[in-house]
Amino acid sequence: MNILMVLTSHDTLGDTGEKTGFWLEEFAAPYYVLRDAGAKITLASPKGGQPPLDPKSDAPDAQTEATERFKKDEAAQQALATTAKLADIDAANFDAVFYPGGHGPLWDLAESADSKRLIEAFAASDRPIGAVCHAPAIFRHTMAADGKPLVSGRRVAGFTNGEEDAVGLTDVVPFLVEDMLKANGGRYEKGADWSSYVVVDGKLVTGQNPASSEDAAKELLKLLK
Repeated sequence: MNILMVLTSHDTLGDTGEKTGFWLEEFAAPYYVLRDAGAKITLASPKGGQPPLDPKSDAPDAQTEATERFKKDEAAQQALATTAKLADIDAANFDAVFYPGGHGPLWDLAESADSKRLIEAFAASDRPIGAVCHAPAIFRHTMAADGKPLVSGRRVAGFTNGEEDAVGLTDVVPFLVEDMLKANGGRYEKGADWSSYVVVDGKLVTGQNPASSEDAAKELLKLLK
């Protein structure tokens, strides 16, 4: 089982002067779900090397069992510090792909031609694609074989407009994940704000928020078994 995890390289939160990046729990929880199941995990990002960590996700109140495990795991930290460059990744080498969120993907992965190429290759060969929280931003420009947006007519989840409003970033982000998925024809679903909510449609797995990351990885695993 070879699984690709793709993280953001973007570290600037719009014009706020604050930093952003990937959300620690959304990386750590799926990483250990997949690794503990025997998967070989390759990490990649648009720029390669160390992806930026959203500092808010490193705050004491954002820590979970998975994040604490990661902080004691030198091998995992080294893997994260040396991610491959996304442009160098061949989709044919992997059984599935998983995108952790954080606000960073809204700026880089949503617009990345390399990410678009990868996702469309996985979709064309009916291999599992997972994305959680803000990472469904990756479906902004991806197309299905019929020329329609990849999420068109498919059940999807992602960070809600209400959750974005609650963190005060509605007017900072380049677009709202919920609105974009709907605009692309996705059959958008959501649960209560901040609770785990995961949707599986064929080989497409999407989760609503950080709390959904572990469950999303478990659903991705089911598709591989």
